[in-house]
Amino acid sequence: MSSIPLQICRALVIGGALMTTALGPASAQDTTRPILHGKEWVAVTGKPLAATAGAKIFERGGNAVDSAAAMLAATATMWDVLGWGGETQALIYNPETDEVIGINALGVAPTGATPEFFREQGMVYPPEFGPLAATTPGTPGGLMVMVAEFGNLSLAEVLAPAIDMADGYPIEAQTADNIENRREILERWPSSTRVFLPHLDPDNPEKRAAPKAGEIFRQPDLAATLRKLVEAESQALEAGKSREEAIMAAYDRFYRGDIAEEIVTATREAGGLFTPEDLANWEVRLEEPVSTNYRGIDVYKLTAWTQGPVMLQILNILEGFDLQAMGYNSTRYIHTLYQAMNLAFADRDFYYGDVYTEPKVPIEGLLSKEYAAERRALIPEDHNLIDYLPGDPYPFQGEENPFEELRQNWQLNPPDAEALGIEGFQEASLMSREEAFYAGTTSIQAADADGWVISVTPSGGWIPAFIAGESGIGLSQRMQSFVLDEELNPYNVVEPGKQPRVTLTPTLALEDGRPRMAFSVQGGDSQDQNLLQFFLAMAEWGMNVQQSADGLGHMQSHQMQSSFGAHQAEPGRLQVSREFTTPYTREQLRKMGYDLETVDRVYNPTTAIWFDFENDTMQGAASDFAEDYGIAW
Repeated sequence: MSSIPLQICRALVIGGALMTTALGPASAQDTTRPILHGKEWVAVTGKPLAATAGAKIFERGGNAVDSAAAMLAATATMWDVLGWGGETQALIYNPETDEVIGINALGVAPTGATPEFFREQGMVYPPEFGPLAATTPGTPGGLMVMVAEFGNLSLAEVLAPAIDMADGYPIEAQTADNIENRREILERWPSSTRVFLPHLDPDNPEKRAAPKAGEIFRQPDLAATLRKLVEAESQALEAGKSREEAIMAAYDRFYRGDIAEEIVTATREAGGLFTPEDLANWEVRLEEPVSTNYRGIDVYKLTAWTQGPVMLQILNILEGFDLQAMGYNSTRYIHTLYQAMNLAFADRDFYYGDVYTEPKVPIEGLLSKEYAAERRALIPEDHNLIDYLPGDPYPFQGEENPFEELRQNWQLNPPDAEALGIEGFQEASLMSREEAFYAGTTSIQAADADGWVISVTPSGGWIPAFIAGESGIGLSQRMQSFVLDEELNPYNVVEPGKQPRVTLTPTLALEDGRPRMAFSVQGGDSQDQNLLQFFLAMAEWGMNVQQSADGLGHMQSHQMQSSFGAHQAEPGRLQVSREFTTPYTREQLRKMGYDLETVDRVYNPTTAIWFDFENDTMQGAASDFAEDYGIAW
């Protein structure tokens, strides 16, 4: 399949069809940025400096996992848009075993985090910011386990760029201004004030408190914590431990030593619930991902503790349609994608949750092709469906639904959120529905000539973060993704030691058993919508990897429950591109009942790597929507 220029994509909007069936070579024409061509390696992530950190590690002899870990450390140090106390989700292709491995480094709810506890605080959902919003830190453990299990370098080498940055780096405008905009929240916590607001003047509240763009931003507490990890590794090596054992000695110091003690003490003093046992008993899981085959391409996602399987469910539904015959961004095409998304997201909102606790998520049934056919049959041709329920996947795995009554009474907009109203909720939570829908995260892709491929979607601990004392570690805000009532989702009710269902969703795609694509994106509940359309742009429409990452023609549904804030849905709300839809298409969509918004461009900061089988090279891409950036060699 050859690449097509954007002017042809625009022509397809009129309703023509491009008949293509297989992934093939791509050109660099008509893109917002050039394709990154690499023979030895590719590194792509959310900030230029962080991409440089990944490149430095490749030049030191590291593999793709080492490079991704260095980019993870750098982005966390830069607060893009995460901190060190957040969570890390990754998929790794191991060329030595031809396996795709999932990395589950999501924290858990701490001791005492029960529905009753939060209700006693007058809360409808766990809070969005502060010590009570924090799950246990996952990113440090995830990084160390990835490097120990699959990397080549020492922890000291991988963390070197991040330590340099913690000692001081020129902060970019986006982060500096975000800090200033959140200063009123940050001032609630002295440890966060000390780090983020170096120019705070209590006598002059109008004066800028945050660093200015280009100013050297220093984080001495974080630098000291990272050096403690390197020190623990060095001492273990001196004692005769192996590379892997030495890295895990650093892991133990973070989760069971003096670093953990500081995090727990500071969090509890600020009103949080962490105990030493919460950190000591948490562990990173290496797990088997889930997958589906779409027209000969195997697409891999982490399982249902993330929202990742929702994209697989959508692909299973769409496989029964001839999308190319509809025409790119035609009325029927946009309508079909929107309906398939909504049916799958209803399942996400009711069934997804921690896969290691009871009740068990019915993932086999949810990913059944036969179940997809049943859901597909619900899609109307001429109107937007809003009167629907989550499906019943249990018969497709030979079981009865234990929550059938709850399913029958499920509502798209939870009664508590509707009764409270978004304005009332904001008084306690501070974040608008729009902000919540796209909350946090960055993305990381790396690949090398030896065949290692990794896709990462880390998050949590974004600004305004509560920093735990003198650790320099900004804690996660992921507790808000739990619910307190099983009527909303019986699989995702908060419980100590349990993981919340997150939006974070790295992706790998294999063709003929070989890696073909690595891709992910930031943006909360929009993530799998954008990743779906990135994938279809390449698999169905013949766009090259940069055109697909640009996503200039993407549409976006808001007809699913937000995973943040008040967990509200906006039935019928649909955003479409002004340039990549015709006036006729937009008018037809309105007649079908859509609350249509025409925008210059929907939110879509996708990063990706595509593997050129013909030339045995790699092609990297980063949308220019945000500050994502890549380097290749």
